[in-house]
Amino acid sequence: MEEMEEELKCPVCGSFYREPLLLPCSHSLCQACARNILVQTPEAESPQSRRASGSADYDYLDLDKLSLYSEADSGYGSYGGFASAPATPCQKSPNGVRVFPPAVPPPPALLAPPPRNACLTCPLCHRSLLLDERGLRGFPRNRVLEGVIERYQQGKAAALRCQLCEKAPKEATAMCEQCDVFYCEPCRLRCHPPRGPLAKHRLVPPAQGRVSRRLSPRKIATCTDHELENHSMYCVPCKTPVCYQCLEEGRHASHEVKALGAMWKLHKSQLSQALNGLSDRAKEAKEFLVQLRNMVQQIQENSVEFEACLVAQCDALIDALNRRKAQLLSRVNKEHEHKLKVVRDQISHCTVKLRQTTGLMEYCLEVIKENDPSGFLQISDALIRRVHLTEDQWGKGTLTPRMTTDFDLNLDSAPLLQSIHQLDFVQMKASSPVPAPPILQLEECCTQNNSATLSWKQPPLSTVQVEGYILELDDGNGGQFREVYVGKETMCTVDGLHFNSTYSARVKAFNKTGVSPYSKTLVLQTSEVAWFSFDPGSAHSDIIFSNDNLTVTCNSYDDRVVLGKTGFSKGLHYWELSIDRYDNHPDPAFGVARVDVLKDVMLGKDDKAWAMYVDNNRSWFMHNNSHTNRTEGGITKGATVGVLLDLTRRTLTFSINEDQQGPVAFESMEGLFFPAVSLNRNVQVCPLSGTTLHGEREFTTATSKRFAPDDDGLPPLEHCLSVHLAPFLSTRVLSAV
Repeated sequence: MEEMEEELKCPVCGSFYREPLLLPCSHSLCQACARNILVQTPEAESPQSRRASGSADYDYLDLDKLSLYSEADSGYGSYGGFASAPATPCQKSPNGVRVFPPAVPPPPALLAPPPRNACLTCPLCHRSLLLDERGLRGFPRNRVLEGVIERYQQGKAAALRCQLCEKAPKEATAMCEQCDVFYCEPCRLRCHPPRGPLAKHRLVPPAQGRVSRRLSPRKIATCTDHELENHSMYCVPCKTPVCYQCLEEGRHASHEVKALGAMWKLHKSQLSQALNGLSDRAKEAKEFLVQLRNMVQQIQENSVEFEACLVAQCDALIDALNRRKAQLLSRVNKEHEHKLKVVRDQISHCTVKLRQTTGLMEYCLEVIKENDPSGFLQISDALIRRVHLTEDQWGKGTLTPRMTTDFDLNLDSAPLLQSIHQLDFVQMKASSPVPAPPILQLEECCTQNNSATLSWKQPPLSTVQVEGYILELDDGNGGQFREVYVGKETMCTVDGLHFNSTYSARVKAFNKTGVSPYSKTLVLQTSEVAWFSFDPGSAHSDIIFSNDNLTVTCNSYDDRVVLGKTGFSKGLHYWELSIDRYDNHPDPAFGVARVDVLKDVMLGKDDKAWAMYVDNNRSWFMHNNSHTNRTEGGITKGATVGVLLDLTRRTLTFSINEDQQGPVAFESMEGLFFPAVSLNRNVQVCPLSGTTLHGEREFTTATSKRFAPDDDGLPPLEHCLSVHLAPFLSTRVLSAV
């Protein structure tokens, strides 16, 4: 039954379910945990409406990303000192599920109606559930689960064993709450007799003892030396209350000891007499106080405004430091997880290869023992080739660690400490005027793909000293502005914007005196069509690039992975790749992957890639090393493989020579995806040049016919992105207003 225990624990709190609620997705949650993770959506908005508008569903994993927005390609990044908003804080339950606290405190009532548009997201399947007016009462109690938990706990309690048996522990019959030990009957009589000091100990049944272990007994305030005795006397030299047992032990034998009540009254009388002396002094000071009272009132009035300003500024500095602290800790944690993952992946991969190598060596040693020359020669050539091939696989770099143990993160706190030490009231005085609004240099501002570069300068005749600038960008939908850069530079590049979106940007200057007005607002348009090439920086070292990183092959017989430079999280994306070299033997794979996909195995071997691998006769879909949908029809030299990533419908579809290959390969695609290919030295892949913008409607129509003959049409054209691999970047700035 112990294997069943994890099924009986809540994914949020990690403890056994208490009053479990059955969700529509068949998962269960404790009633209290469900109330704690309720989320209130914006007014007149539901998960369905958000999904229809193209926004990502509420998802714990999405919220955990370090981005200003829920989608990875809309978070702001900056080459010139990017400052992002802190990630949403989260907790981790004992089961490893990320749990985010509610935005507002839970209602005091156990099942009080939730706020309007309250949303509950299952922490296991991440399905969003919109609550009706009944709130949590709309979910039934999982009484079957309650019964199973009750029987399981009774069974576990019955299996408690004695902790003092020397050999085979017997079943426990009692538990001492003071000793915190489980006893069988013989051990209890031998080690815990019901006499002497142990007579006051409380013995309870084992099941009750298990529960009492979790409870901390509340102690009543008594004598510090004798917790069972109350104070009854007062030691005059020691000036402390004592109990009778303290006197019996002789600790205050030569001291003057009086009754506690008498000393209480005596000290009250002495205090009253002392107050009489002070009363005389108070009368003498009365006239002086009248003289000072007006001064006090004036000082208070003058200092209130100054004090409020000082507190607000210091609190702002502390808040900024705390936010930066959280960001730095997050970076350290990410670096820690990344290093561990790389090393563990290398351990796993090396272990598999070593096991295969050892098996081949043992097999070859047995073959060498063969005394039949003809039989030996029948397989010797193949074995020799296998041995040489295996030896080549242990080439240079295979046995070299891919990651160092050092953390190359050195926190430079000296400038901040120096600024704190120099912080003085003189700096709060207006010693110079506020800077003038900066001027945007339109000729140097541009967008490239989904990045934007902005440049600005101070007015030519301005002589006011400027300490830095603050660059703000909206969300591409006319939303609120957010800071994306704070620093002294006058040029900044912001990455990770949405394709085919219009952004507004503005900048302001600041110095010790204050902040300038905003500059004119600059309107920028990101590329309607996304162009990208293969990324040498994230590819395996065996990948060979040519043709401006548009053509790739490999110098290894093992499969190696290479990604495209641009990632996508919304819209419709399609690209084609031409097979320039293929000898009809290997199985290249095509598809999409996360940025941290394994680079030394076939695409789709882990849970970070979704791919179709194909030979000269047939193809398979593969994700997380699971093969599905074998389809006849393979590739040859000169064939074209197409990939259609529809993040509006959240599907992934493949084609070979413009004909759809198999059914829809994968559904429920959500997140950030990069184009990906895995191949070896017998395969060379080159992308086909993309169509121009004026041919996009023809492309969309052809794609609709090719991939969805029974569908009711693709999304509106303005929400589609036709994506092709080609060495071209579009540049576009609309206007400044």
